[in-house]
Amino acid sequence: MSGGGVWIYAFWILLVAGVDLVQSYYSEDQCSWRGSGLSQQQGSVEQISLHCSEGTLDWLYPKGALRLTLSPRLPSVAVGPGGSSSGLITACVKPSEQFHGAQLYLERDGVLELLVGDRLESSPPPRVRCFSRLPGERVALFMQATPHQDISRRIASFRYELRGDWTARLSLDSNPISNEDACRPCNNTEILMAVCTSDFVVRGNIRSVEEDENLRAAVIKVSATRVFRQKYALFTGNSRLTSQGEIRTLLQCGVKPGPGSFLFTGRVHFGEAWLGCAPRYKDFQQAYIIAKAAQQIPCELPVD
Repeated sequence: MSGGGVWIYAFWILLVAGVDLVQSYYSEDQCSWRGSGLSQQQGSVEQISLHCSEGTLDWLYPKGALRLTLSPRLPSVAVGPGGSSSGLITACVKPSEQFHGAQLYLERDGVLELLVGDRLESSPPPRVRCFSRLPGERVALFMQATPHQDISRRIASFRYELRGDWTARLSLDSNPISNEDACRPCNNTEILMAVCTSDFVVRGNIRSVEEDENLRAAVIKVSATRVFRQKYALFTGNSRLTSQGEIRTLLQCGVKPGPGSFLFTGRVHFGEAWLGCAPRYKDFQQAYIIAKAAQQIPCELPVD
């Protein structure tokens, strides 16, 4: 940790030791929290505990500090598209574009790591940050207000998501995973499992691919000829035969538009579709038929 990090950590220890008032607050659904620093005493740390897999935190007029514990009621075995179940929990936070007035840290076993710094007016929007937690590991989020003469326009807010180990193939963080892990094609076992566990399963064609440099992502424009399943309204349209939608994947995967029909699967991440397994539809058909004949399919899908 840098010298600045050591100073912050020391300040955190002193802050906790000198707390005069510790408050606890739960939202009605225990998923989100909204509060104001104006109600906090100087030098206090407000303790917050949320118990959902996704939600929001809005801290108006930040003053003092918040300590947020995320304890989602996830299934005891978190299974990813590849069928693995390591017990690993991956969390991501997405700061609002107007995140101001505080710094957000990951607290892991008593050590702080800066996730989101206080923004200047001219700074670019902060990136999504992700981290993983092993079973039994003590992890929390710590938000520290930064001193400002005028706090009336300061709001520190973010969305969070917690999932099982399916995010092993997805990284929006500043520490990208390797091209090999992020972009390798799924094998037949992973494809068949993705059909059962993904947030969306869609047959369609690639209309175009655009680059989003801010997200470091490729945006795949898809014409869906059949929507087998979608958790949210991702693929919509007026036509009875086709729907339109967008799927994102990492830039380094080098996705290009081309002919042919694909089976797109993946997860919804902060309201956006992110690509998981995407075999050519004819290859999926072949794998599905062989597995079904051997009674080795994890779930049924009405294939053509």
